[in-house]
Amino acid sequence: MPADLLTTTDLFRSVFRRHAAGVAVITARGDAGPVGFTATSLTSVSAEPPLLSFGVGTSASSWPAMAEAGHVGVHVLGEDQQELAATFARSGADRFGAPTAWREGPEGVPVLDGVLAWLVGRVVARVPAGDHRIVIAEVVHGDLTGTGRPLLYHQGRFRRLGG
Repeated sequence: MPADLLTTTDLFRSVFRRHAAGVAVITARGDAGPVGFTATSLTSVSAEPPLLSFGVGTSASSWPAMAEAGHVGVHVLGEDQQELAATFARSGADRFGAPTAWREGPEGVPVLDGVLAWLVGRVVARVPAGDHRIVIAEVVHGDLTGTGRPLLYHQGRFRRLGG
């Protein structure tokens, strides 16, 4: 369909379907237990201080905990973790139940096992952005000892590099 026949919302969605993005899972400790969601909006913001950002919908089940959390976990997923990404993207899923392997990490943040890398960040800002909030966090802990290639999201599907 020609771009001039699309609404700006449809155009926006169509363009971003063409944009390949890395896949991360964001976690936090909530009052009722750990919460988390799959994100493709992870961005490096600043090297000094080390800041990152991600977007979270205010209607998401994890938003109430993210709105209050002092620290968040950011997990870069590997290409073999499509099911983990799908679990954290699925509404109503038991995201931290088996087979998800996790532990309490620094600052009490849930840390997922077997990921390419993870970071724990201290939340420094939550910026309103339409129906989302952009969360900005300063990195305070992390581990990059995982191996493999990253999982990507493109054209509405989880994908491997070159695939």
